[in-house]
Amino acid sequence: MTKQKNNIFIALAWPYANGSLHLGHLAGLLGGDIVARYYRLAGHKVLMVSGSDCHGTPIAVEADKQGVEPAVIASKYHTEFKDIFLNKLNFSFDCYTTTTTKNHEQAVQEFFLDLQKKGYIYSKFEDLAYCETCQRFLPDRYVEGECPKCQFISARGDQCDNCGALLDANQLIKPRCKTCGSTPIWKPSEHFFLKLSAFQAQLEKWVSKSEGWRPNAKNFTLNFLKEGLHDRAITRDTNWGIDIPLDGYEAKKIYVWFEAVIGYFSASREWAESTGNAQAWQEFWQNDSCLHYYFHGKDNIPFHTVIWPAMLMAKEALHLPDRIISSEYLTLEKKQLSKSRHWAVWLPDFLAKFEADTIRYYLVISGPETSDADFSWTEYQVKVNTELIGKFGNLANRVFSFVNKHCPDGLVASDIRLDKPAEDLLKLTEEAFTSVGDGISQAKFRDSLKVILNLAESANRYLEETSPWKQIATDRQSAERALYTASQVIYNLATLLNPFIPQSTDKILAMLGQERKQAWQYTTLPAVQITKVEPLFARIEDAVVEQEFKALGQ
Repeated sequence: MTKQKNNIFIALAWPYANGSLHLGHLAGLLGGDIVARYYRLAGHKVLMVSGSDCHGTPIAVEADKQGVEPAVIASKYHTEFKDIFLNKLNFSFDCYTTTTTKNHEQAVQEFFLDLQKKGYIYSKFEDLAYCETCQRFLPDRYVEGECPKCQFISARGDQCDNCGALLDANQLIKPRCKTCGSTPIWKPSEHFFLKLSAFQAQLEKWVSKSEGWRPNAKNFTLNFLKEGLHDRAITRDTNWGIDIPLDGYEAKKIYVWFEAVIGYFSASREWAESTGNAQAWQEFWQNDSCLHYYFHGKDNIPFHTVIWPAMLMAKEALHLPDRIISSEYLTLEKKQLSKSRHWAVWLPDFLAKFEADTIRYYLVISGPETSDADFSWTEYQVKVNTELIGKFGNLANRVFSFVNKHCPDGLVASDIRLDKPAEDLLKLTEEAFTSVGDGISQAKFRDSLKVILNLAESANRYLEETSPWKQIATDRQSAERALYTASQVIYNLATLLNPFIPQSTDKILAMLGQERKQAWQYTTLPAVQITKVEPLFARIEDAVVEQEFKALGQ
């Protein structure tokens, strides 16, 4: 196992609080919890933060649609997100917060004033989209049109979801108001700009030297920088957002793409306050030996590799990102996820019917880690039934059930004499900690999980070859050796698999009457005593899959 730096900071992208989360959101964020759990088990100090992005146009658009204030929408979905992440999916956040806190507002305004004082924020007038029908300036996401780079017809005024290009509304071809469909006119309005152009050379040097980024992030960012950086407006004519900390700009707000990324820093300060040590954030943000991971979907790459690093460079004395872990896109039954067409698997619905660990497993073994991936209900069924249950769940169930029935007093190490097959299997188990740990630290989650699955398969083969169920009547010593060895493997699998499927591995420990220990290493149980036996997972039946598929698009 690679020895890493002592303090680990893990930042997960903040989902917009304008609608329920779907599988695509989870695919980009799950890796953060896997890394956090691994490093904690390995004895490192970890801070994992995120929160609900409660400002910005998506919330305002949804509020307009429903005829309520944006705060109502933001509060509703923040509550839902928090329940999903913390209670249903078992994410191990140290702080999951929101952009509507006083702490966050203060941090954003401090950034604004500091960067303005240093000359990295300046004001100027620019012509902005104005809808004469709605009688208001249109924030970027209220303007849609054709992308000038890839010709996608539904690009937004801030970014094209098809090619990922960052845009300004005046670059769109045939722009239209998202609310009423009218063609906007252009009127002057004064706004503040971030001087991104000042960081062109510094960013190029930093990106070229970076290590541990996903290839999609590195390649996209290098190409993005080749086009040359342009200063970008960081305020908007809107009444929903964080106030500009200057007199005379009461009708404008700091825009979400500038303020939301500061949430990684403000959440760290909020966490520090909660510990009773308000300066505790410094050991993660003002510590060169700390390692920073950022997890998000590939549509968020430029915000984490260009804009946020530029802001940190301008701020000075704060740690830059080290590992950029950007997932690819997830489709659903070979079609693009679509909220408007109801073509999505919503997490609240999914988690009301299925176990959280099953989707955590699926999105690692079949998710968009290094290339676009597809979720299909039949593939989900196969992965759960044949792999998660077939290779791991059944292993634990049949061994523990047999031990519980035939060895009620338990299996004691001093009574067990290992032979070579048993020693070989336990050595393989011990070696897995190094390869799996290294893989997780490098965000190679699928490869790590495959190592664990191969270990489970080896344990199953060992049981087939030793057949303790047959030997128990004729050669009890050999049978108990096989059961003891398999139990040791399962016990260690509960540690190896904890970053991936924590709820299920806690069940393993409960059946063994053990508590979780902070140790990413091979451990031997001196005695195996089964206190109870329960299935780890429920099979996914054909009728259930058929029903879920039919429900799509409704």
